[in-house]
Amino acid sequence: MISVNAVTVSFGGTSLFDNISFLINQKDRIGLAGKNGAGKSTMLKLLAGQQSPTKGDIAIPKHCKIGYLPQDMIHQHGRTVLEETASAFEEIQKMEQRLEQINHELETRTDYESDAYMKLIEEQTEIYSRLDVIGASNKNEEIEKVLKGLGFERKDFNRQTAEFSGGWRMRIELAKLLLQQPDILLLDEPTNHLDIEAIFWLEEFMETFSGAVMLISHDKTFLDTVTTRTIEIVNQKTYDYKTNYSNYLKLRAERIEQQENAAKNQQRIINQYETLIDKNRAKASKAAFAQSLIKKLDKMEIVEVDDVDNTSIQFHFPPPAHSGKIVITAEGAGKAFGEKRIFKDANFIITKGEKIGLVGRNGEGKSTMMKMIAKKMDHEGVLQLGHSVLMGYFEQDQEEKLDTKKTVFETIDEAAVGEVRKQVRGLLGSFLFRGDDIDKKVQVLSGGERGRLALCKLLLEPYNLLLLDEPTNHLDIRSKDILKRALIDYEGTVVMVSHDRDFMAGICDRLFEFREGVVKEHLCGIEEFMQLRKVERLNELDLEKKEKQEAKQVVQTKTSNEVDKTKEAEQKQLKSQLKKVEEKITELELQIKTQDGLLNDAEQAQKLANDKTFFEKYNTLKSELEKQMILWEEITEKL
Repeated sequence: MISVNAVTVSFGGTSLFDNISFLINQKDRIGLAGKNGAGKSTMLKLLAGQQSPTKGDIAIPKHCKIGYLPQDMIHQHGRTVLEETASAFEEIQKMEQRLEQINHELETRTDYESDAYMKLIEEQTEIYSRLDVIGASNKNEEIEKVLKGLGFERKDFNRQTAEFSGGWRMRIELAKLLLQQPDILLLDEPTNHLDIEAIFWLEEFMETFSGAVMLISHDKTFLDTVTTRTIEIVNQKTYDYKTNYSNYLKLRAERIEQQENAAKNQQRIINQYETLIDKNRAKASKAAFAQSLIKKLDKMEIVEVDDVDNTSIQFHFPPPAHSGKIVITAEGAGKAFGEKRIFKDANFIITKGEKIGLVGRNGEGKSTMMKMIAKKMDHEGVLQLGHSVLMGYFEQDQEEKLDTKKTVFETIDEAAVGEVRKQVRGLLGSFLFRGDDIDKKVQVLSGGERGRLALCKLLLEPYNLLLLDEPTNHLDIRSKDILKRALIDYEGTVVMVSHDRDFMAGICDRLFEFREGVVKEHLCGIEEFMQLRKVERLNELDLEKKEKQEAKQVVQTKTSNEVDKTKEAEQKQLKSQLKKVEEKITELELQIKTQDGLLNDAEQAQKLANDKTFFEKYNTLKSELEKQMILWEEITEKL
């Protein structure tokens, strides 16, 4: 479908890609892999036509429709969620507007027998046919299905897009892309602002999507579920694996091992050659032999071992201070903002050493609960910390709270106390801040770097309760794995919010679900919970399907009545035309019969034998009669 041919991309003399080629076939599910800065996002921009290669070309079929979702985008304002999403159906909207104009004209005009009226009827019929072919009758149903799948509620549909956060506006853009049904979807971190249920819905959507998909994601479970092919970008080259992310990691490890073994064997041969060259170069009788070895070395293609970035955050949490057995007690806890109720009557006890996950759709109150526990927000009821509880709180926007004027080193050095100050450089190194990195100002750091720095700052105190709100935002897959292992080994208590299922699996053994204003406890891990929600979701879909079928019957009845009115008007027009044609045929047959009578009279025939005008008129009458008979057949067939 799409062909990348010998593409090279260079910036300031440095190549990002060098002569790479691959094909994207219909229904491919491709995940792009590679370390940060390898060029994954650039590859999507090239395919989307937003950037051009330095050399080579990308062949895209003329009628191939591409849908591209970048990480950062410009959002449109001045429309409701429903209006903005419906803009995905531009062709349908134009036809519906024209149909409205035609219907208005047909209602107000009375010239039923005119050609102009007939043309309107024909155009109306054509538009109805086209709308039926492209599924316009299901447009609103499809919009609702996609918006609800991505986490919007029906009450949100008529709200202005400007009222929503950047993450929710990104969902609107994703909804528009999915509704356009492009031939290929290019998605750059599509799960960044989605909750677990929305991610789950997107995975289900991808199963039935008829086009190809190429995506970048740091969500390992999402990659494994959606992709069946992985293209790795490394050292300006690409490696193509016909498998998902987890299997790709195994195959890549085998490839690196093979490269290392081949490089070692080659180096052994090179060492032998160099020893023989040094030994025989000075001898006249062996000079030719030495020269032949030198030529062999010059021609030898050196085996390269791909430079795979294995650097990751390496750390463990400091031993926590002792606390009482009961860490958090909630009795009738709730929160409302004015008339908007978030949740109420939350009752639970969290004990020492437990690792609790807060799950549910965005906006249901997970981060609100974290702020309430951290005493950063007033609330209803009781939320009490236990004896000797020392709390560390990592907020969702923790990286934005850093002092941008300070350097990386100053940020950690000023927060460190006692013996920890001697280990600041080592601590920063374990979070990938090495060499000149520690002298960078916070304001020049990327989102991922700020997130790592905020996590590093959290480690400076021996907290025995950690509140972690989306701690994996901006972390790559390897760094997530290191943080996950550190949390599993952590001896204190953890309460976390995360939409990364792979990250939560193995850490949390008890979940609190926030849903429709209620906090419900689940004595299970994330995998079992997702299976439970899948069953509930199927039941909800069955109920919705039944309701929609009933509503559809009402719409079909209404549409049928409108079609009947249109057919009635068209039939009226055709009957009027038919009457005129029949009258014309009767008139022509009478004239021809009169002419035939003259020709059958011998005396009259003799007089008319040389009358060219008579025979021209006679032939014209016959020709006109034939045309009217054909027209009569056409109208009769339509009727």
